[in-house]
Amino acid sequence: MRSIATPRGWAEAFLGDVARVYSGGTPSRAVSRFWNGEIPWVTTAEIDSVYITASRETITAEGLNASAAKVAEPGTLLLAMYGQGKTRGKVAILRIPASMNQACAAIEAGRGVDETYLLHYLTANYSNIRGMSNAGSQDNLSGDIVKSIAVAIPPWAEQRAIAQALTDVDELIGALERLIAKKRDVKQGMMQELLTGRTRLPGISGDWAETVFGDVVRPAGVRVHPKSVSGRVVELEHMESGTGDLRGDSDVSESASLKTRFESGDVLFGKLRPYLRKFWLADRDGYCSTEIWALRPISNEIIGPYLRYVVERDDFIETASAAYGTHMPRADWSVVSKFMVRLPTPHEQHAIAEVLQNADSEIEALERRLESARAVKVGMMQELLTGRTRLPVKEEA
Repeated sequence: MRSIATPRGWAEAFLGDVARVYSGGTPSRAVSRFWNGEIPWVTTAEIDSVYITASRETITAEGLNASAAKVAEPGTLLLAMYGQGKTRGKVAILRIPASMNQACAAIEAGRGVDETYLLHYLTANYSNIRGMSNAGSQDNLSGDIVKSIAVAIPPWAEQRAIAQALTDVDELIGALERLIAKKRDVKQGMMQELLTGRTRLPGISGDWAETVFGDVVRPAGVRVHPKSVSGRVVELEHMESGTGDLRGDSDVSESASLKTRFESGDVLFGKLRPYLRKFWLADRDGYCSTEIWALRPISNEIIGPYLRYVVERDDFIETASAAYGTHMPRADWSVVSKFMVRLPTPHEQHAIAEVLQNADSEIEALERRLESARAVKVGMMQELLTGRTRLPVKEEA
């Protein structure tokens, strides 16, 4: 990592000069007595949050001694030297004593360096650290590369103040993430109750009908060449997975492949197996990819807003996952059309959809707060970890 500019009173050092850096190891998988012991064993896949409090696998003392694995104490940072996708370069801090595999660099902050400050500093420099990878197909980091990372070191009291300010934002972000997860779980429970009739809304009664999905819903069948029409097109990448939100669209004329015409009130549903949790209740007419079903109510027994929640149900997704094809498996209408759905009156469907829409609105508001908190943290890191903004601190003896 290249030399960095530091403000007055700050020092610049290589990570290897201010911290002990080492990696772990993996006991032989062929020896069963090396595994499922009392010692947590962390892999890079678990470096995915600020703190590590548990591991998916454990090893025995015998496995530890028979391998290059080492036990690191709480407060040690783990940095992923290689891993799939965005894993390489991620960093987290141990809250438990744990061993780790050889893909993890353990970083023990030395005297005068606060481990939480170091955590935030390395996190802020994630992209730069990834860019230090070895050339070649693997693009891995190494212990020597990790030791060569340049680090700006403020005075101790300022390190602590910066670390505390950023940790406070992390705690807010964590609290919002937990609250959103809880609200989503609550909504899923509401769907299970309301969409099956096990729980009825106050003041509403009447019998429910049970029918097969294909008797009340059909995929729109009108396909067009994009050069022959004008308007907006929705592709799979425009639909957010699991939320029912649309994150954009594009001009239909920019595409060359056939499109399906949809109407306001249709429910768009990604029929490729990896995209079965992508759906959207159309609020306008338009066009969509042929890899998206435009599900249209063909009977007054079901309304679009209610249909939007039917396709979000886990049992509907499970039915749709009985896909055909090997290259790009997709949902089979001959299977999905036989899905059994229970339908109240349209009046009750409207009421149920409104309750669930309110739950979605509450989750969306929390997600906006979360996005704002994350943006605030990014701004704080850019200011505090470069010294552009200095916190008033009192030097400790």
